[in-house]
Amino acid sequence: MGFNFKMVAKTLFGFEDILAEELKNLGALNIKKGMRMVSFEGDNGFMYKANLACRTAIKILKPIHSFTVKNETDLYDGIYKMNWSEYLNETQTFAIDATIFSDYFNHSKYIALKTKDAIADQFRNQKGVRPSVDIDSPDLRINIHINQSECTVSLDSSGASLHLRGYKTDTNIAPINEVLAAGLLLLAGWNGQCDFLDPMCGSGTILIEAAMIACNIPANINRAEFACERWADYDNALFETIKENLLKKTREFNFKIKGYDIDFTAIKKSKINIHNAYLEEYIEVMHEDFFDSKKEQEGKLFILFNPPYDERINIHTEEFYSDIGNTLKRNYPNTDAWMITANLEALKYVGLKPLPKIKVYNGNLEARLVRYEIYAGSRKQS
Repeated sequence: MGFNFKMVAKTLFGFEDILAEELKNLGALNIKKGMRMVSFEGDNGFMYKANLACRTAIKILKPIHSFTVKNETDLYDGIYKMNWSEYLNETQTFAIDATIFSDYFNHSKYIALKTKDAIADQFRNQKGVRPSVDIDSPDLRINIHINQSECTVSLDSSGASLHLRGYKTDTNIAPINEVLAAGLLLLAGWNGQCDFLDPMCGSGTILIEAAMIACNIPANINRAEFACERWADYDNALFETIKENLLKKTREFNFKIKGYDIDFTAIKKSKINIHNAYLEEYIEVMHEDFFDSKKEQEGKLFILFNPPYDERINIHTEEFYSDIGNTLKRNYPNTDAWMITANLEALKYVGLKPLPKIKVYNGNLEARLVRYEIYAGSRKQS
């Protein structure tokens, strides 16, 4: 399928281990974990596979060059010396994303601007015309990463962030990121082993990601496009073969996935998103108040939910989180209950002892993923 090359998968804080495991299971080589990223090796076919199947990756980047920079002249010269005609022609469009962790530079937008100037100047000097910039839908998206004095130039094979799966067209007030939802499920150990409930399901993201994991459906199978599909060396036949092979590995799920929400409009939105993901046969959502609900089945139940934090949705924190604990204790025996909250103070009102407290981030909010094990009867009896 071609020669192997280095790639970098970007992810969220705390998801490095599970992303590395995902890549290992897909067949990646030479996997190395970093901060919010995992590097690995594979060929073009594996690059397509990683984009289609990785649940916890935000981007799949292909590094093509690196050099030392300590000022804007170093940056301009380093970019200008690259042969950009290998990747782009004067009739195409491009865009630059830049991230900086350096004492030499302060502004990522300025780095992007200088990179754009160097590429445009090279084409203008060699061809007499230059490619245009298109921030929204470029033919080539270029990533510049400066770590102190090392500048790495990469091609972005994903394009729009991979959390944009393609199924979510309607959201509620505080929607959870799809990559975050999938990562929380994997951190919690969800693999489709029993019935599942999200008792505050909002627009249905956790439910959809749970169903896709349970059925081993590729995370980004519903996306309209990846950036690498516009590359000069894109192999559509290989891409379709990779997609078909991934779909052959889907599996049946014989349990129930349910979602509750007290907001009727949230239920309407979740139904639309579930329909967009082609998962109606696996997921049922109901207009119901979790605090008035009871566990419906005798067997094991897995709960994962994202309750309000009192950040964007106004709640009476002490009463609300106390009701969560009381509802779980009284009405949900034999349940593994996980929740994420950025209101760390609120956890003490739940009245249950969380087993792990896993540090994660929901956007810019530091949060914890916590687990409550609710036994059937007393702990000694179980």
